[in-house]
Amino acid sequence: MQESTHPTSGHDATAEGEHLRSASTLINRNVTVGGRRTSMRLEPAMWEALQQVCTREGKSLNELVTEIDRQRSESSLTAAIRVYLLRYFSAAATDEGHRLAGHGGLTRHFQV
Repeated sequence: MQESTHPTSGHDATAEGEHLRSASTLINRNVTVGGRRTSMRLEPAMWEALQQVCTREGKSLNELVTEIDRQRSESSLTAAIRVYLLRYFSAAATDEGHRLAGHGGLTRHFQV
């Protein structure tokens, strides 16, 4: 990909374009949190991960997001959701699970 510089500002137009593209990948959805309706913008992968947790835990999206909202301190709801998902899947990760998923390919090639 060629980089180009905006002629009047001197900033990198490619970086600006990439930022605009990444911002547009957020998906806006309505949820009910503690009885009030609100909208949230998250990446598609975050929405998929939320749905996986809901399925595994037998909860609706609204129930799970309400629980996350009640547990958060000062961060935004979307930040709290991202942290919750990271912690949820990190806690579920085991050495055996990583091995079965094929993670850690370097150790297969460089046996010590």
